[in-house]
Amino acid sequence: MANFRPIDRATPFLLPPSVEDWLPKDHLARFVVDIVDQLDLSGLTRQYRGAGSAAYHPTVMLGLLVYGYATGVYSSRRIEAASYESIAFRYIAANEQPDHDSLCAFRKRFLKEIEALFVQVLCIARQMKLLRLGTIALDGTKIHANASRHSALSYGHAQKIEAQLEAEVKELLARAEAADQEPLPEGVSVPEELTRREERLAAIRQAKAQIEARAAERDAREQAEYEAKMKAREEKAQRTGKKPGGKPPAAPSPGVRPTDQINLTDADSRIMPAKGEGFDQSYNAQAAVDTESMLVVAINMAQVATDKQQIEPMLKELAGLPAQLGRVEQLLADNGYFSAANVEICAQAQIEPLLAAGRDKHHPNWEDRFTEPPPLTEPASVVERMKHRLKTLHGRKLYGLRKHTVEPVFGIIKSVMRFRQFLLRGLAAVRGEWSLVTMAWNIKRMAVMAG
Repeated sequence: MANFRPIDRATPFLLPPSVEDWLPKDHLARFVVDIVDQLDLSGLTRQYRGAGSAAYHPTVMLGLLVYGYATGVYSSRRIEAASYESIAFRYIAANEQPDHDSLCAFRKRFLKEIEALFVQVLCIARQMKLLRLGTIALDGTKIHANASRHSALSYGHAQKIEAQLEAEVKELLARAEAADQEPLPEGVSVPEELTRREERLAAIRQAKAQIEARAAERDAREQAEYEAKMKAREEKAQRTGKKPGGKPPAAPSPGVRPTDQINLTDADSRIMPAKGEGFDQSYNAQAAVDTESMLVVAINMAQVATDKQQIEPMLKELAGLPAQLGRVEQLLADNGYFSAANVEICAQAQIEPLLAAGRDKHHPNWEDRFTEPPPLTEPASVVERMKHRLKTLHGRKLYGLRKHTVEPVFGIIKSVMRFRQFLLRGLAAVRGEWSLVTMAWNIKRMAVMAG
């Protein structure tokens, strides 16, 4: 006869169970609790009034969110359900069950403070001897916005709708004046119809104003880039005494274009190319990753698909890091970040740039991997010096760190942590959520390195 263990769900425990006995000693949930307990949460706790019913402590709420993002559970409703069903979530919540409204409100309310906590986690990693800044790899990845591209409105279509609504308003006013001679159809209320169209007109005009403001920003940016390129050509001509080869850059054409768009669900998101998926409403999430530890040390959020303008804001983020983390010495980035201006900015910040100036051949000569390039001809610009460094054995070895540093981090965040779309809307909220995602990755990575 088979021998089975007895099943007994009715007998109560003789002694109360302890949450400390629920998980293995090396479980990620324990590490999350240990890190969150070391954070200075006074910026959060002092914002509670102390009136009304007792609130859940920020250590519990933050711990649940961090562990949720680290394990692919983002929805506040799913976290609430997990606080009943998952031993790890019950351990973090100390056997409490915060409701989804409280979790959602906490996340939205303290996004700015969470950005500061991101830096505190890096300081803890430094204290644990897991992080020492030196060489940083920078890259960006497109993450879907909480909006559909089908909710986008182009400037040309907005003009058509505006003209149609204005014509309908005139027609309704004329029909109202002639109501004695020609009765209106049954059920038609002119005031209600006018109000509905005036509201739509106001929304359309507001959207047009936002598109026009964006176009003005783009014009200023393109004009600055054009002037920088022309200045670089002039400096090269003066330095070499020869006319620069190739066509001079074309002057930008200012003004609003009919194809300029705005999304009515998340106005801060942008239409961006998605690999294998055409185009989608997205944000360009930026991350600077330490090559030794693979910890994200700085983040930024861009509203353009290209990375060319992201060097300067990321250098500002890196400059704002505490001195105890060390100093960034080298910055690695792919060809999407390369420009003469970006190389100059890195040099001014006393950071050695290694920005790919072009694409390598798929099948280069095997001898190139083992030979040094000819000596650099003087005088040489900072761009020429950087290109020469990239050809040296040491430079190629350094730049090779980029592929297995920042790209695996994005791969794990998207495929293992399953974060492919923001839950929040608006640039500020999305940036705060990205800092929460990368902080969860850092803590997950620190748990592995700490063993």
